[in-house]
Amino acid sequence: MLPREELLKGVEDRESVARAIDCAEQAIRTWEPVVTDFLSPPELIEIQRTFMRLTEVQLLAWGGYPQAERQRLSIARSELSLEPNSIPIAALEISGNFLFDSASHRDFLGALLGNGIVRDKVGDVLVLGEQGAQATIVPELAEFFIMNLNQVRSVPVKTRLIEVSQLKIREPKKKELVTVEASLRLDAVASAGFGMSRSKMVDLINGGDVRVNWKDTASTSHLVKAGDLIAIRGKGRVEVGEIAVTKKDRYRVQLTRFM
Repeated sequence: MLPREELLKGVEDRESVARAIDCAEQAIRTWEPVVTDFLSPPELIEIQRTFMRLTEVQLLAWGGYPQAERQRLSIARSELSLEPNSIPIAALEISGNFLFDSASHRDFLGALLGNGIVRDKVGDVLVLGEQGAQATIVPELAEFFIMNLNQVRSVPVKTRLIEVSQLKIREPKKKELVTVEASLRLDAVASAGFGMSRSKMVDLINGGDVRVNWKDTASTSHLVKAGDLIAIRGKGRVEVGEIAVTKKDRYRVQLTRFM
């Protein structure tokens, strides 16, 4: 048995880590890899950090494509080999005419979860504009969604199973920039990184649309640090690089924007 209580000391999401420990114990006992449902980035990071001290098991995360935000985690004995294609993931295409009633990521996710499906069963949702969206899911629910997902907002849709290789992944573009700010407040650094006014950024933060290191934050005065990742859904991500103090006691911040 693994040292459960020791592993759970100081973790923020005890429930997710505890479930991962259960999976690890099953994997050790049965000599078979155990795959979790889809995990959010904060859950995945905390589980990986917690398991770093263990030599009995190994972890492999995969969400269907390299940039996937939500991923499933395969847990196995250290003696076994793990490959991404051993992690079951299915892909759906949700097609319809959204020209006159556009649907957001939230709309498609709401339609997927509208029949009592828990969030853990659904991975990423890729919005394709007027054509609809694609989503990764656990394979056992594919038939359910094909039969039951027939409308998003007011638009009739057709849901079908596609190959994971057919997901329309857009490779992120990268832009390097430097800003000089009076403080390291989130609203100041993020507005520079995303190229928008500070008042607009304040509205986004107050509206709960901004995440730092995959965690929601509604604090405009949150102080960022080197290595932080700032994300706004639909607008990409900004990674905070090296921070230096200028002669005038301002902060020179290197930023990388992924669009």
